[in-house]
Amino acid sequence: MIAFSLPNGKSYSLAHLVLDFNGTLAVDGQLLEGVNDLLHMLSGQLRIHIITADTFGTVRSAFAVFPDVTIHVLPPGEQSAQKQRYIEETGAEQVVAIGNGCNDNLMLERAQLGIAVIQAEGAALRTLMKADLVFTDIRDALTTLLKPKRLIASLRQ
Repeated sequence: MIAFSLPNGKSYSLAHLVLDFNGTLAVDGQLLEGVNDLLHMLSGQLRIHIITADTFGTVRSAFAVFPDVTIHVLPPGEQSAQKQRYIEETGAEQVVAIGNGCNDNLMLERAQLGIAVIQAEGAALRTLMKADLVFTDIRDALTTLLKPKRLIASLRQ
């Protein structure tokens, strides 16, 4: 669990990290260097979920040596709504979600904390507009979750 409060009194108690794969954790289906190590560190505090269309078909092999990750590959059609439902079924009030694609917009909006990343594959404007925070590197986003005072600094009003 990652818990923190903002100066305005809003509190966060995060138990689940739900992540898109391609464009977020991977580029062209290949996991970015250092991501696995950061996810291992976070797995002591958060339950890790990967929810993806798996465009390149590589998500399962990317996490083959990481048994604590729940992988959910989406069937075609209405993927934004499927990701939103996944967040709701997981318990949206305890979810931090990270994504970049158009099909991540409802997921970020529904999560307690929504984070967008803009990396090599870009990011959908609709998704950026639904995010609470935006990073230019997934490793910075994951490191910030490990250091909640950074979240307080970024989210305070």
